[in-house]
Amino acid sequence: MAEYDIEDLRRRMSGALNALKHEFSGLRTGRAHAAMLDSVMVDAYGSPTPINQVGTVNVPESRMLSVSVWDKTLVAAVERAIRNADLGVNPIVDGQNIRIPVPPLNEERRVEMAKLASRFAETAKVAVRNVRRDGMETLKSMEKNGEIGEDEHKRLSDEVQSATDAEISKISDFLAQKEEEIMQV
Repeated sequence: MAEYDIEDLRRRMSGALNALKHEFSGLRTGRAHAAMLDSVMVDAYGSPTPINQVGTVNVPESRMLSVSVWDKTLVAAVERAIRNADLGVNPIVDGQNIRIPVPPLNEERRVEMAKLASRFAETAKVAVRNVRRDGMETLKSMEKNGEIGEDEHKRLSDEVQSATDAEISKISDFLAQKEEEIMQV
C-alpha cells in the first residue's frame, strides 16, 4: 500500500502563508520598519543588490528610517534606488547616511494599502486551494490504481480539506490584523 504524505501538503500550504507574511512586511502602515526597504535593489558594482548588502538599515524613531551605506561611492545609487522604489518616501542624503522620513498615510492611501493587502491574501488563498486540488487529484488516482480504498480516500480527503480550511482561516486572520494595522491613525 502506498503512503500519502499529508504533511507535505501542510508544508506547501503554510508556504503560502509565509509568502504572504513576506509580502505584508513590505506594506507601509504609517510606521517605519526596516522591512519596508527589503524590496529595494541597488545597482551596485554592475548588478542589482539588496539594500541590506550595501548598508545597515536602522529605525531610529517611529517615523524615520536610516541607511548607513558602507561604501561612499554607492550613496547616490542607494538614494536613487530608494527614490525609485515607489514607497512614497523622500530620502535625504547626509554624508554616508541616508535618512528617510516616513510620512503618515492619508486616508486614501490607507484604503489603497488595505486593498493591496486583500489582493495579496487572495493570492495566498488561491495558492492554498491549488495545493488542495493537487492533493485531491493524487488521492483520486491512488484510489483508481487500487493503492487505497474508498474509506481511506474519504478519510484523507477530509484531512486535506481540514488542513485547507485551517490555512485559509490563518490567512484571513492575518489579513484582518494587517488591515487593522494599516487603518490605525
